[in-house]
Amino acid sequence: MLTVIAEIRTRPGAHHRQAVLDAFSRIIPAVLQEAGCHGYAPLIDHPAQVSFQTTNPDSIMMLEQWESVAHLEAHLQTPHMKAWSEAVKGDVLETHIRILEKGV
Repeated sequence: MLTVIAEIRTRPGAHHRQAVLDAFSRIIPAVLQEAGCHGYAPLIDHPAQVSFQTTNPDSIMMLEQWESVAHLEAHLQTPHMKAWSEAVKGDVLETHIRILEKGV
């Protein structure tokens, strides 16, 4: 099982981040039905107001669980992901993807 953390940096302004979150809400049911998907959730900063927290109001962290890299690659080629990418291209500045496995 792989854990994927994708940091999606949006253009400045709450409306850009909200547009990306709205686009995610439309595809989440389809993604969760994909072969090899064991979790798919967009996360945003919680306003904890503690000194040790790092926040970014123009960022979304996607927390995903996939059975394999092949399943993740197939996910990226689905029609709903291609439509999502097209829908948010004006709102997203960049995406950084980490593919992680258990370290211990």
